[in-house]
Amino acid sequence: MPKSVRASELREMSDEQLRELLRENRETLFRLRVQAESERLDTPSELKRLRREIARILTVLRERELAAQRRSQT
Repeated sequence: MPKSVRASELREMSDEQLRELLRENRETLFRLRVQAESERLDTPSELKRLRREIARILTVLRERELAAQRRSQT
C-alpha cells in the first residue's frame, strides 16, 4: 500500500504535478470503488486514504488560487 503524501510535500509540487497526481488518484479511487462492489478489497482503508489525499491536493490547489487572486487585487 503506497504511503500518503503529506501536505507539506504537496505544497512543494508544481501545479502540473498536483493535477497529474489528482488525476491518477481519482482513477485509482474509481477502480477501487468498482472492485469493492464486485469483490472484497484487500485493503479497504485504501479508499479512505485516497479520498483524503484527493482532498489535500484540492486544498493546496485552492490555496494557490486564492493567493493568486489576492496578489492580483493589490
